[in-house]
Amino acid sequence: MHNFIYITAPSLDEAEKIARRLLEKKIAACVNIFPIKSFFWWEGKIESATEFALIVKTTSEKFAEVRDEVKAIHSYTTPCICAVPIERGLKEFLEWIEETVE
Repeated sequence: MHNFIYITAPSLDEAEKIARRLLEKKIAACVNIFPIKSFFWWEGKIESATEFALIVKTTSEKFAEVRDEVKAIHSYTTPCICAVPIERGLKEFLEWIEETVE
């Protein structure tokens, strides 16, 4: 099975650092980075921030390894690291993920 893992980071530099780490370790086939505006509850009040969202394309078996790598270098106390299962997709694309991730 395959996953998209959704992660948020506070800066483009940190998002790129995370992406490169996951790719260098071959636990991700691809990482997309998007600028986003986030609104959230934190310590009893509503906050907002400009963040960067990462979508990591990988196999479901690699979730724990991705999570642990991200937690080790992420600056947030409680980073968003959530897996979204891919139920269907282009066969060749899913095969590419499997062939790329070690």
